[in-house]
Amino acid sequence: MRALLQRVSYASVTVDGRIVGQIRRGFVILLGVTHADTEAEADWLARKIAGLRLFEDAQGKMNLALADVGGAVLVVSQFTLYGDARKGRRPSFTHAARPQQAEPLVDAFAEQLRWQGLEVATGVFGAMMQVEIHNDGPVTLMIERENVKREA
Repeated sequence: MRALLQRVSYASVTVDGRIVGQIRRGFVILLGVTHADTEAEADWLARKIAGLRLFEDAQGKMNLALADVGGAVLVVSQFTLYGDARKGRRPSFTHAARPQQAEPLVDAFAEQLRWQGLEVATGVFGAMMQVEIHNDGPVTLMIERENVKREA
């Protein structure tokens, strides 16, 4: 599972001319799911992101997390994060999970963020979306959690 996280001062998602999700200060998370991902990856990633200290304290150091600043999260599914453009000019998306697998995991990720006490807005899975992002900083991170098969 991959999350491209951007710290924002404002963000919104519009579908068919209607805003379906918006936040003020917080994170936009573009979330990609691959075939091996499970709820364990979604839970780990949500907990990791909820605890990240990417907001400045009074001394200007990144010491504050979302909850410390009353921040919110906008989650947008993004299968293109698993695009592979190493060969040719048209990316391959074979590493992206199919919608039947990806949508429940995106939902589980958003629900885990809510369980962490955060305000969460979302896009519409599979829809053509217009995402407005006012990147703050800019601060952008790629966070990845791969499913690690463990021997019994």
